Amino acid sequence: MHSAHLLDLDFDALTDILKERGLAAYRAQQIWKAVLGELVSTYGDITTLPKSLRDFLALDLPLDTPEIVSTQRSTDQRTQKMLLRLDDGETVETVAMIYDDRATVCISTQVGCSVGCALCATGAGGFRRDLYAGEIIAQVLAAARAFRADGRTLTNVVYMGMGEPLLNPEASIQSLRVLNDPRGLGLGARSFTVSTVGIVPGIDRLSEVGIQFNLAVSLHAADDELRSRLVPINRTYPIDALLAACRRYIARTHRRITFEITLIDGVNDRPGDAKAVSRRLSGMLCHVNLIPFNPFPGCPWTASPRERVEQYESIIAQSGLPVSIRYSRGVEIQAGCGQLHRRSSP
Repeated sequence: MHSAHLLDLDFDALTDILKERGLAAYRAQQIWKAVLGELVSTYGDITTLPKSLRDFLALDLPLDTPEIVSTQRSTDQRTQKMLLRLDDGETVETVAMIYDDRATVCISTQVGCSVGCALCATGAGGFRRDLYAGEIIAQVLAAARAFRADGRTLTNVVYMGMGEPLLNPEASIQSLRVLNDPRGLGLGARSFTVSTVGIVPGIDRLSEVGIQFNLAVSLHAADDELRSRLVPINRTYPIDALLAACRRYIARTHRRITFEITLIDGVNDRPGDAKAVSRRLSGMLCHVNLIPFNPFPGCPWTASPRERVEQYESIIAQSGLPVSIRYSRGVEIQAGCGQLHRRSSP
């Protein structure tokens, strides 16, 4: 059974616990600033707290950080993949990426994944369990420390790693709220992107939060037969239901949705596929993001050639929809989109 950790709490819950112990509320601010703002990893380093309080916190409200089992860096040194071991021995992968104008961490929300998308390696290992909010937050802090070591500051968080965030909605939303809290890490709402394969109840739940986080939807195909081959959850939430949820999300939040399409050679990259996507998304407040497929062991597919990706992009653009091509980072270390799989470094 999971015992309560500091990072599983929001600021108000921490304040309440301290008040119950007869402690001043300002201690919560000191703890929050040290852990989430200054990236302190042990209570012993929070020297603004009396030793008696540090001892109490260490015993009753642990600040446990996952063990970094291994790290891999891409050849250009701008992508770092970390394998993190959790309290129960399970592992997840987290990817830190440096760009010219930002430093982004791609985090996991589950150990494994139950969705089983054919174009993703994560599901091949099966589903183990949901992550707790604190385990999600701990990945962000680990990446922030790694960025700091490289002289950079974390700017963006994408929920695009292992697992489906909206099948673990409460922990995902709790982590978003904590990381967005200006009293701690303080990243703005638009610094966060939650990616989903199309969990309709989860999209509706996220739209009710009232904070303008970004939403990305993995569409991949515009007809149900093909999409169900690539994303089996489409049989539960077919495209019409998914796009209806997306329209509700836009109406409630007034935020643009990103639709992601992974292009696979000879599977979903034909001109007719692009035209079908254009028709489906016509009139929506959205952006289309094209991602050449990233191969992984055991998968027979390859990425669409560049000229076909650019042709697809041109067809989408001609329809009037905003569109861009995103080439994944760290593919050579299996850190690209769809490649994460709880594996140790070689």
